[in-house]
Amino acid sequence: MGEGTDREGSTAETVFWDLAAELMGADERIVEGTIMSSRCLRVGKEFLAMPHHKTDGLVVKLPAGRVSELIDAGQGESFAPAGKVFKEWLAVTEIDEANWRQLLREGIAFVG
Repeated sequence: MGEGTDREGSTAETVFWDLAAELMGADERIVEGTIMSSRCLRVGKEFLAMPHHKTDGLVVKLPAGRVSELIDAGQGESFAPAGKVFKEWLAVTEIDEANWRQLLREGIAFVG
């Protein structure tokens, strides 16, 4: 699977954990953890990302301004579990491996 390709029929969970393995192999600060009773990725103790089970997508932590920019561009939506909007968390509902890789790298730079 090369960069920039989508995996037809893949679930968010599969794509996410394949990317997670790639990132964890490249940076020892990136570890698996839990948040809201779900598996996630962390950079040290800071939340980075998780698969979004309700939309079969990705949730990633980015600067609030970047989240707003991506939402305005139609590339994601607010993440609001139980109605509470997390301004630094972006929900991406379309599975796109290259886009997710880029967003995860942005997230690592932000929280790391």
